[in-house]
Amino acid sequence: MAIKPAYVKKTGTILMERYPKAFGHDFEHNKELVTELTNIESKGVRNRIAGYITRKEGAEVPA
Repeated sequence: MAIKPAYVKKTGTILMERYPKAFGHDFEHNKELVTELTNIESKGVRNRIAGYITRKEGAEVPA
């Protein structure tokens, strides 16, 4: 797997610190929350941040 860019890690970490109980193990739910809580317009960046958060929350990510 590729190493995530710093902006993905930083944004994901900030969101998890500010809203610790909002995120869970479901990528689709996390994706919607990232859209609501940020002003990120790029679908690719949003998905990377949501995926980073999902992985950090301990979800099993299918290969």
